[in-house]
Amino acid sequence: MTVVVPEAETRPPTGASPGPTRPPRRRSRLAPLVLAAPFALLLVGTVLVPIAYALYLSLFTERLSGLGFDGPHDVFVWLGNYADVLGDAAFRESVANVARYALIHVPLMLGCALALALLLDGATVRLRQVWTLAVFLPYAVPGVIAGLIWAYLYSPSIGPLNAALPWDPLGSDGVLPSIVNMATWQWTGYNMIIFYTALRTVPREVLEASTVDGAGPIRTALAVKVPMIRPTLFVALVFTVIGSLQLFTEPLVLRSFSSSVTSTWTPSLYVYEAAFISNDYGRAAAASLLLALASALLSALVMRLSTRRSR
Repeated sequence: MTVVVPEAETRPPTGASPGPTRPPRRRSRLAPLVLAAPFALLLVGTVLVPIAYALYLSLFTERLSGLGFDGPHDVFVWLGNYADVLGDAAFRESVANVARYALIHVPLMLGCALALALLLDGATVRLRQVWTLAVFLPYAVPGVIAGLIWAYLYSPSIGPLNAALPWDPLGSDGVLPSIVNMATWQWTGYNMIIFYTALRTVPREVLEASTVDGAGPIRTALAVKVPMIRPTLFVALVFTVIGSLQLFTEPLVLRSFSSSVTSTWTPSLYVYEAAFISNDYGRAAAASLLLALASALLSALVMRLSTRRSR
């Protein structure tokens, strides 16, 4: 015998909340995707798409067909642009210039920034915030304006440094130290703030214990503080190495004041000359991708070394 249950009896009692329309597990799984969507879109639109387009351009070059009346045509050359860039003596010389620049600039700038940060953290300095702002202020100056200021200081007609220095700061032998000085002046304060912030996180108990053990200020700084901020030092080293490979503003400004700085003095200038002066976008794209690959390999090498040192 079939029993018919009234529809009213199957309804939930009055006042009871209806059940969820979507399982909670599905909501918890979708939340990370929704939160990561803006970053993913920015990554695809500003990094992956430009890299893919540069890779596409690096595989083609423009050539004239027949008598050339039809204009240039895009020709697929596979890895021909990469071979041309690597075989170009100007590109190899630009890489050598950047290597010499990095060997001087990276240890000098990071050493000065670390020394200033240790002095501000360890010494009793009056008006500490004023000194910090004074050292950081060069970073706030736009790179082009800072380059013009130093270029006029180096100028033999109106600049005081040309007569004071024993070498010509705009000559063939002095232009590299001049560019190193410009970059060091601008970036020391920025890295000093990073190191000083990391030093403020060192536990005071550790510093007090080193003082009780008889360690002086210098021994405490070198044996206690510096090892404890080693991850910060390696991160700054990675970004400084990448910035050195992308050196562009300082030599670009000095080109108008010195004939020693050519249009291909650095790899970035080489890319700029190939793209916007020679209109050879395939060669420019190949050179830029080679530069990006070198930056990635050096960054991976530095991070691997930092991981080994931290173990």
